[in-house]
Amino acid sequence: MKLKNMVNALLLSAALLIAVPTAWGGEPAKGAFLAGMHKKNKVACADCHGKSLTVDDNETALNKNCKGCHGGFKDLAAKTKGHINPHASHLGDTNCTACHKGHVASKAYCNYCHSFAMKIPAMGSEKESSDKKWVQETAREKKEAKSARTESADVVVIGAGGSGYVASISAHDAGAKVILLEKMPITGGNSMLAAGGINAARTRYQERLGMHDDPAEMVKETMKGGREKNDPELVKVLAYNSADAVDFLVSLGADMTDLVRSGGVAVDRTHRPVGGAAVGPHLIKVYRDNAAKRNLDVRVNSEVVQILSDGQGRVTGVQVRGKHSGLYTIKAKAVIDTAGGFAANNELVGFYKPQFKETASSNQPGATGEGVALAEKIGAKVIDMEQIQIHPTMGGETKVLISETVRGSGAILVNHAGKRFVNELTTRDKASAAILAQPEKSAFLVLGEEIRKSNVQIDGYIVLGLVQEADSVAALAAKMGVSADALAATVDAYNKAFAAKKDPEFQRQDLPRAINGPKYYSIWVKPGRHHTMGGVKINTEAQVIGKDGKAMTGFYAAGEVTGGVHGWNRLGGNAITDTVVFGRIAGNNAARYVKEAK
Repeated sequence: MKLKNMVNALLLSAALLIAVPTAWGGEPAKGAFLAGMHKKNKVACADCHGKSLTVDDNETALNKNCKGCHGGFKDLAAKTKGHINPHASHLGDTNCTACHKGHVASKAYCNYCHSFAMKIPAMGSEKESSDKKWVQETAREKKEAKSARTESADVVVIGAGGSGYVASISAHDAGAKVILLEKMPITGGNSMLAAGGINAARTRYQERLGMHDDPAEMVKETMKGGREKNDPELVKVLAYNSADAVDFLVSLGADMTDLVRSGGVAVDRTHRPVGGAAVGPHLIKVYRDNAAKRNLDVRVNSEVVQILSDGQGRVTGVQVRGKHSGLYTIKAKAVIDTAGGFAANNELVGFYKPQFKETASSNQPGATGEGVALAEKIGAKVIDMEQIQIHPTMGGETKVLISETVRGSGAILVNHAGKRFVNELTTRDKASAAILAQPEKSAFLVLGEEIRKSNVQIDGYIVLGLVQEADSVAALAAKMGVSADALAATVDAYNKAFAAKKDPEFQRQDLPRAINGPKYYSIWVKPGRHHTMGGVKINTEAQVIGKDGKAMTGFYAAGEVTGGVHGWNRLGGNAITDTVVFGRIAGNNAARYVKEAK
């Protein structure tokens, strides 16, 4: 009996040595059970995993124990020395395990978008490629194992970006039991990267400043920006619910008090946090906080691999592949697809727009289009998939988007001859085309000290090494490699236009600030793919439309996964409006449908 017990104990120990690192989501370290500091400090399994040695898809206990041992993000930010501090980034207070793996070498999540050479304890100093493709991490034995586990919810939401959070919060507040699923190790989606703000017409903040905006004008300009290819009924819903969308965000705790103008718009309609801070990180923090207050069931590392239906146009739930839990089913009366667009999917972009395949993308690595494919597979109609937006100002060879609000704050675009060549606040498609028409297919943003101080995001671009700085226009021209005389003449002409409040050369309507010292700045920019206007067709109730032209029962969608709202070109600032307006509609209608179906 003792021998049998000893053998069983040895077998159990061996199984744990294999299972725990595998469940951690990576290959076991060669020749070692642990990696990095954990190996050096002889950390025991239970120190991280607890006595049960089980790991949920959110890696809750692991992250709690990480912070218990190493401290929270604020503590780590203070300890982390370096030009780039990943513990004080726009991603916010995320899971430690998004970067740190324990059993394999840690990798910086930042470098799925950037190429930082970060020398941080337990991280190594390898410089990652910013073109690295995201692959869903799943424990090896869990990839194909079908679990007998079945859960139930009133509403399942696919994708925890802006529209997913808004839909989930709205459905929850309307009385539904909600599960919000995210395939990535962190929430936020592309909304996390949103730099500008939310467009809204006739808001209390505009009225306080004496601005008289009209939703009808927002409809007109949105349709014009989309080349009249938008669904006009969806655009009306967008515009006439935009002021309520801002009030909704403020009710959650967001700051939308600052106003600026975006391209293709005749008034200051873009609402953002005071000081010009990026709207995306601010909103995602607000959403995360509100989800936590409501005890919302939010699951990361949870990829939806199938939307379930009865074959008659009615959804019945989803099948999920969890990083640690494997395949399982969630039965639901309603499903909301908020899985985002596909601008980070080189192959899909290349299929619809071959000329854009090799251009850089400003998107987060999870924007690969599965939400569209899953919906189409069960009969959803898909429209405008070939309409892919190129944003005019991405930082040189990087994936960093230089916010449209920099131009809205007064910056000008000049070419490599040192001359202006376009109205900086035209629509994105026209501005991009103008830059690509230049021999170098790139340009420079040029601005002065007052413009820099008006937009706090520029300080972030300085930290990232994207901004050149000089004490004079001539010195700046030398750093840019352009003619000093030409640049001086361009800046002088623009400043005269500012003084006269009239731009005779390019008819720019908004001239908020002159380009003056004592410091002058430039940012090298190139167009890159940014937004996919096509996707799942919806109606004004955010119901998904089937290939037969009828609304699919219990199936809703919102945000970039949908098509029709923006036509063939999206105006800057309308994406966040889209996520909030249609996210609220989808969440409320899904909850209402669930109540009626009971």
